[in-house]
Amino acid sequence: MKTIFESDSTPAADGFFMPAEFAPQDRVWIGWPHRTDTWAHGAKPAQKQYAAIARAIAEFTPVVMCANEDDYANCKAVFEDDENVTVIEMTTDDAWFRDTGATYVINGKGDKRACDWHFNAYGGFVDGLYFPWRADDQIACKMAELSHCRRYRPDDMILEGGSITVDGEGTLVVTDQCLLSPGRTASAVLADEADEDTIWPVYAKKFQPWSEELRAYMDEHLKAYLGVEKVIWVKEGIDPEETNGHIDDVATFIAPGVMACIWTDDPDYPFYRQCHEAYETLSNATDAKGRAIKVYKLPMPANPLYMDQASCDTIDIDENAEPRVADEPLIASYMNYLVTNGGVIVPQYGDENDQLAVDTLQQIYDEVWGEGVYKCVGVQSDQVVYGGGNIHCITQQEPKA
Repeated sequence: MKTIFESDSTPAADGFFMPAEFAPQDRVWIGWPHRTDTWAHGAKPAQKQYAAIARAIAEFTPVVMCANEDDYANCKAVFEDDENVTVIEMTTDDAWFRDTGATYVINGKGDKRACDWHFNAYGGFVDGLYFPWRADDQIACKMAELSHCRRYRPDDMILEGGSITVDGEGTLVVTDQCLLSPGRTASAVLADEADEDTIWPVYAKKFQPWSEELRAYMDEHLKAYLGVEKVIWVKEGIDPEETNGHIDDVATFIAPGVMACIWTDDPDYPFYRQCHEAYETLSNATDAKGRAIKVYKLPMPANPLYMDQASCDTIDIDENAEPRVADEPLIASYMNYLVTNGGVIVPQYGDENDQLAVDTLQQIYDEVWGEGVYKCVGVQSDQVVYGGGNIHCITQQEPKA
């Protein structure tokens, strides 16, 4: 099937919707890390952890690892003995496939398509993290081609996959902090004409950031492109400087009508307020079916994670990339895990709560789905956090049609 634009329609109008992460999957896509101005020690420690994460996923689901031309031979050699990991060459600016990759939608009749959002490195020229981002903006299109999927490319949607979580039955959860921010979506709708002096789109300000008009506009578009009926808005995420507050560090759906949310009882913890506000919002919410949402608490690491100065000193300085500093807490959340075909791949940091997080999730999934349906597996990911994300951030699942 040839990939084409579905410019005159939307997934919802065509009967498509985004399935939940716990729905069956064909494969998981990952991009190989390579930026020396993002990753410590020339990206080698990060690559080692990416490989361990990919192998953990491959126990449940085939993995496609996408590497730049210069990294292809080495990446191929790393996975030489891994039959369930396929390495392909794909040009990338950075390695966050949750956010740059396609968001797949299905219709329940055997058909699958892809939403190809505009990507602007988490805020573009307003507060983006790196430049350029042109190659990353093309990743979703390439994934759609390789998956033999038609795609939707809405000109008025700047969106990342980490900013959305769905239950597959009509409910979506997002944050105000991300989707209503100045560098995103409808506050910077693509203008009709382009600037002749640049390859980058010109933006026409259509709505004021943080406004109710913008929220209403986003509600409409999210429903149209994700096939949902209700959007629940959580106020904030926990990474305002990185992604402007993605939801995937804060909460996710365990099953329809059931969610997990980050939690700490320590009022001095850096994200104490955000944990409690998100939990309160979700606990008082109803989903698209009218059900009150049951919310489980997932602990945060006992100690906030910081990057050591020695590692910071190994990162190349580039005026086009956000610098890493040792005195700011990293976004180390156990919530940033991946669910894939019976596997739950959980971040680990060398923290005293690492095993507690795995055990807590195993207990939750056993209680909700039954014992033996899901296996929770912890994988070390502190080097991934050094780069600004985690296991969920670096992966993008492709559902079965």
